[in-house]
Amino acid sequence: MPGENLDLVRAIYADWERGDFSRADWADREMEFVFADGPEPASGRGPAAMWVAWRDVLSAWRDHRVVAEECRELDDGSILTLTAFSARGRSSGIELTQVLARGASLMEMREGKVTKLVLYWERDHALADLGLED
Repeated sequence: MPGENLDLVRAIYADWERGDFSRADWADREMEFVFADGPEPASGRGPAAMWVAWRDVLSAWRDHRVVAEECRELDDGSILTLTAFSARGRSSGIELTQVLARGASLMEMREGKVTKLVLYWERDHALADLGLED
């Protein structure tokens, strides 16, 4: 049904906005993930592998949050979410929002599960990849 994918993405981001990255019940067992840009681009399959890669990226930060600024359902049913990152450097205390703040994600779904997740640290890269404008 139209809107179900959007509801799923909003529920995922509700957790991430609180800094809760512990749930993966939304992810298909064989979900493909891609960190398309950023400090350590990576890709793989499955939620466990994704969390290992994500943990490696986040290990330099504390109090990490990802806020969904806007969700757009695309023609193919995937969801583009424009995001804002916030965190503090684990040793430096520098706030990430002042260094690198606006990213995006693209989620593809099937039968109520995310089958592909592409994360972008740079929003412009996501928009360019999809042929869209902000």
